[in-house]
Amino acid sequence: MKFLYNISIQLLIFGMKLGAIFNEKLKKGIAGRKKSLNIVQNAFSKKDKIIWMHAASLGEYEQGLPVLEKLKENFADHKILITFFSPSGYENVIHKKNIADAICYLPFDSKKKLQEFANQFQTEIFFTVKYEYWYNLLAILKKKGTKIYVISALFYPKQVFFKKYGSFFTAQLQQNVDWFFHQTKESCELAKSIGIEQSSVSGDTRFDRVKHFQARDNFVEFIKEFKQDKKLIVFGSSWEAEEKIADIVAKNSPETKIIIAVHDLKRIPNILKKFPEAVLYSQICENQSAIIHHQLLIIDSIGLLSKLYSYADLAVIGGGFHSAGLHNILEAATFGVPTIFGNKFKKNPEADGLILANGAKSFDNENDAAYFIVELFKDEKPELRKMSENARSFIDNQPNATEIILQKILS
Repeated sequence: MKFLYNISIQLLIFGMKLGAIFNEKLKKGIAGRKKSLNIVQNAFSKKDKIIWMHAASLGEYEQGLPVLEKLKENFADHKILITFFSPSGYENVIHKKNIADAICYLPFDSKKKLQEFANQFQTEIFFTVKYEYWYNLLAILKKKGTKIYVISALFYPKQVFFKKYGSFFTAQLQQNVDWFFHQTKESCELAKSIGIEQSSVSGDTRFDRVKHFQARDNFVEFIKEFKQDKKLIVFGSSWEAEEKIADIVAKNSPETKIIIAVHDLKRIPNILKKFPEAVLYSQICENQSAIIHHQLLIIDSIGLLSKLYSYADLAVIGGGFHSAGLHNILEAATFGVPTIFGNKFKKNPEADGLILANGAKSFDNENDAAYFIVELFKDEKPELRKMSENARSFIDNQPNATEIILQKILS
């Protein structure tokens, strides 16, 4: 099976190189990996002690960051390495202020290339986030004496470990990972059912991250003036489906203010065609007084969304009607903002929890979601206030996962 795994990695590499001819995202990933070895050679010496966090993409990075920051506090003499698999993670983080001494793409899981990469420094602690497993990497680090952890781990029945041919993959985790910190009790029970006993429930570290948002300065210029004393819906990381909801709400609830923060800024020209009366955030400075007359505001800047939620009365979160899956709902819920989204959230246990707490609702189609919102905003219905209270309580009552993880690692 190990031979087949290595063959599959070579096929993956070939497929991505081929796909890079047609796909800009894959092209960036291939080009970025060619620089990874040089990046760590320039950042570290072979004697440097490293804390290494690997994240598939931006969401996993945000899950891992609270733990990484606490580890840095406890190991001040260690240097920090962050690796990504996806350009959507790397591109969003590389230009931001962070605690890393080096950020790069993870080389493909080819034993020779990874061995050369890992030999450039001494990895004391390595952790990966959620379910990003590269088996040659884990084996190489384990052989070097690295402590290996999985944080916010999430096991679910359709994973390879629970297939008839999954014993090889399960054995790799049993042998090479020191401890799994699970998001949920169900995940922990699944892991133990296949013999991964080095497991405990810590909760989801993303809750720790968003709790800090409540106390920070969340001011965003012009938003108070735009909202006035009216109800405001923020459409966060929107796709076409969420924008369809925005269109229906705008037409049926004309007093409601709407902010659309798109998932991909490249789509803004198309959105302006759909909402010709909307104003762009970047244009407000040119005509500040006109903002009160607009119902729709389109955000054409990055980095504002998590603060925008602090002004919202309701949030519609993108991705839930799309195969890409649901985007982050916790950034809104931490401000006591009820959330609405589609039904594609199987790998997001926090969505199940928030729905169960009646701080969120999921819908099978855009029309049902839109008309629920229209009715919710009529006549100051108490359900909106109750959902808001439930959302905030759901966040505040979550365990401090980062502290639980640190206690175990440091023990």
